[in-house]
Amino acid sequence: MDLYDVVELREAIPDENLAPGAVGTIVHVFDHVPVAYEVEFADSDGRTVSMVTLTADQIRQLHAPS
Repeated sequence: MDLYDVVELREAIPDENLAPGAVGTIVHVFDHVPVAYEVEFADSDGRTVSMVTLTADQIRQLHAPS
């Protein structure tokens, strides 16, 4: 996965009020081992509701940017 990819949560993140299936955008890639991703989740008005660092097993890519 790369910067600006749209991803979906595979699992809930209760501390951030994020449910499985929440959709976010990768805004930073940490290329240390293991690779991790800073993912921004926004509401329907585009306001950030949460930014969390996640590993590849916690998210799945929805589609690649064009």
